[in-house]
Amino acid sequence: MAALAWDRSGRDWPQREASRFVVADGITWHVQVYGSGPVVLLLHGTAAATHSWRHFGPALSANFTVVAMDLPGHGFTSTAQQRLPDLHRVAYGVAQLLAELQLEPSVVVGHSSGAAIGARMALDSLIFPRLLIGLNGAFLPFPGLAGMLFPNALRLLSLDPVLPYWIALRAYEPGFIRRVIGYTGSSIDEFGVKLYRRLAAKPAHVAGAMAMMAGSHDDLHKLAKDIAQLRCMIVLFAAERDGAVPPGQAERICSRVENCRVEQVPGLGHLAHEERPEWMAQQVLAAWSRIAN
Repeated sequence: MAALAWDRSGRDWPQREASRFVVADGITWHVQVYGSGPVVLLLHGTAAATHSWRHFGPALSANFTVVAMDLPGHGFTSTAQQRLPDLHRVAYGVAQLLAELQLEPSVVVGHSSGAAIGARMALDSLIFPRLLIGLNGAFLPFPGLAGMLFPNALRLLSLDPVLPYWIALRAYEPGFIRRVIGYTGSSIDEFGVKLYRRLAAKPAHVAGAMAMMAGSHDDLHKLAKDIAQLRCMIVLFAAERDGAVPPGQAERICSRVENCRVEQVPGLGHLAHEERPEWMAQQVLAAWSRIAN
């Protein structure tokens, strides 16, 4: 069952007219397909959903066929069969969805943990994109002691049936969601805040986000080792004010990979693609034009 009910929570969902529900890999996916041209796959980060592309996706749609979905346990997509889905399983599930849609992406754009999922898909030969773009990509595990303690603590918390309800109740507190977004270094429009509040107010969505974080963290160690094997062009955008993923992580990743470039994004935070979506979309188009022509 999905965290949100489409007939109630989806009435004003961005790009609703492009939405459909597709069963693949035992999951009922909420997916949006619109635009025309080469296929660009958009992968949102943990605790987000397709709404995070509400302006960015349409800005690409004149040049690309845009494909975006809610990841398992997020938004209107049902929960994966595994309690703690790892990167490989999520990557495989997205690939199965693409196969069902008969779409092959030329470009993958991943935000935060979505960038790690896109990289894993390419490394596992599930897709063969020409360009992988990370928007404040979260490719590396937590460092030091936090890296040892955090995953185990999160696994225990993800099994606690009460915690998601407690977090969901906090979503109704005045200013809570905007403060959380502020911690990421970003400031977004009021409708975006409203949609994040709608998601956070659903315990099942919170539980889905926690499960994906707990299940994928260990896989980031392997991804950090494997990422040097990527052969497509990689562009990593690193926002100056990102409070969630240290901007220096992009340089660390690019130092390990051929055909990789870091683009600094001044004045924006972790949700840069929601703060200045049209401008960020233009940067993606520019990166694509450099290899497509």
